[in-house]
Amino acid sequence: MPSQHINDDARLNTATIKSGIVAGLVAMAREHGVASEPWFSGLRLGPAAFDGETPVYLSYRQAGQIIRRAVRSLPVRGPGLVLGERQTIGHFGLLGLAMLTAPRFAQALQLAIKYAPITGAMVELELDEYDDGAMGVIARMHSVDAELEPFLCEELFASSLMLCRGLLGAEFRPRLLELAYAAPSYASDYTHLFACEVRFDAPRNRVVIDPRWLQATMPAGNTASAQQIIALCEEQMPAGQPRSEIVAVVERLLRQRLADNPREVEIAAELHLTERTLRRQLHAAQTTFSELHDRVRSESARALLADSRVSIAHVGAAVGFKDAREFRRAFKRWTGVAPREMRAGEKSGA
Repeated sequence: MPSQHINDDARLNTATIKSGIVAGLVAMAREHGVASEPWFSGLRLGPAAFDGETPVYLSYRQAGQIIRRAVRSLPVRGPGLVLGERQTIGHFGLLGLAMLTAPRFAQALQLAIKYAPITGAMVELELDEYDDGAMGVIARMHSVDAELEPFLCEELFASSLMLCRGLLGAEFRPRLLELAYAAPSYASDYTHLFACEVRFDAPRNRVVIDPRWLQATMPAGNTASAQQIIALCEEQMPAGQPRSEIVAVVERLLRQRLADNPREVEIAAELHLTERTLRRQLHAAQTTFSELHDRVRSESARALLADSRVSIAHVGAAVGFKDAREFRRAFKRWTGVAPREMRAGEKSGA
């Protein structure tokens, strides 16, 4: 399978990474009584943003900066291992379901590599096949970062191990784990967790899986279900033109205050920017405040309309319209159909 290597360093500043890792670190900080607010200094967001169910999208640069600060301040031995070991199939969302419904583990593994971006993975993954039928998963850093690499590899390989054990049983273990960095002081924790040979200072970051596991049948293998879930995974894959950091931040603030119908000047003030500066930054990201506001309102309204118990007037109020008629006109402008038509179409399965 070809590598997902990203050559354009500009993409390190685009908000395509889901916040799962950062949310886990914030929770870990609370467990140990560590203040996590300093981790977010200068990033226009704070730990409270990771408390809700709505995912927060970060750029690689933002996530990396938070993780470095977290690792330095947490009194935890191998925080990447600890965080990864806490993961279950449920933490992988749609990707976990796609793997469950694949026919065999080999196909499930291929899906894991292809759709890793929807889980918030911060490394690039590719499959490596061997003459004896074994498979390797190689993890490459987006950019050279000796401080960040151990944590990201620990979290990736430990969480993947938990996923595989959830799919195949607690007895699953890889053949070999290779890591391209020096052995840490807690290297024995790796051997204890992975229950296989672990090599540090290796040429690459790679885990190798024996053929017998690859031929294992998935517990919920179902072709029809798998196709439906894969289609949903495709929808969640990052777009070719990912959002800039400023777009992701403005969208997040709009969702938080949607019912208040916030103005551009208010969002700018919350970001400690002038309205003119915010407008210029959004222009550089090839969008406007009005476009973002309408998109967020449209997406939220469509989600609310799916619940027939919520009146159309309440849907309008929830997205910032005091007048139901004004909401209906705006919704038709956004989608081409009236709210009632949209709801009727969803009920009929159209």
